[in-house]
Amino acid sequence: MGPVTPWARETFGGLAGRLAEAIPACLLQAHDRARHGHEGVNTQTLEAYGHGLHAVQYEALASGLAPFEGARAIRLQGRTVMVIDNKVIYPIRYAKKDLPVTSARLRRAVGFRADLIRRHGPEPMQQAFDLGLEELDEPEVHPDLALLPPEFRLITVAYACSMERGVMRVEWGAAELRREDRYLIWHHHEPLLPPADPRAAQAPGQAAPRTNFRARTHQPPDVSEPLPRQ
Repeated sequence: MGPVTPWARETFGGLAGRLAEAIPACLLQAHDRARHGHEGVNTQTLEAYGHGLHAVQYEALASGLAPFEGARAIRLQGRTVMVIDNKVIYPIRYAKKDLPVTSARLRRAVGFRADLIRRHGPEPMQQAFDLGLEELDEPEVHPDLALLPPEFRLITVAYACSMERGVMRVEWGAAELRREDRYLIWHHHEPLLPPADPRAAQAPGQAAPRTNFRARTHQPPDVSEPLPRQ
């Protein structure tokens, strides 16, 4: 186990180190399951992998984090989402290439994920300007958010992953959602510890994915192939 950062210790206490190892291992397992599902149906497109990964990321995290002290499972939008010490562990696959986490954005500025980030993420760094206009009508909030007490805080687990290269980046932290362009604005983010055996998620004879957690200059997100609806 590597050193535990001050932010992680402040957020999760004595569980921080184990969580930092368990979460990326769960995502590698999710990639492995999704890849096997794609190989099973043998389609020419990557729909089976993409939709499979979207589903199994929650299942893998639920299985891997359930043994942690104080862990509880909540069903949100038909998925099992894990909560530890009032922190909602929520995965977002933000890219299919090895792009920095600062390129992460949602496909929509409304909907469940957007509402979750606005309600349980950090307070916006910059408050909206008061233009002297009447408050615009906000779309109705997703009803599943009523299942989360207001004191629950969101920990976003953002990762870059593809079927060919596996899990390339995993970071966690706290981010707000900028409505005008749907980018995640990170108040804090840091790389998670790589799993002990990154080759576990690879097909036989396939090279292990390059895990690169170093900071890079901002690049635009990969929009050539749309990710599952967020």
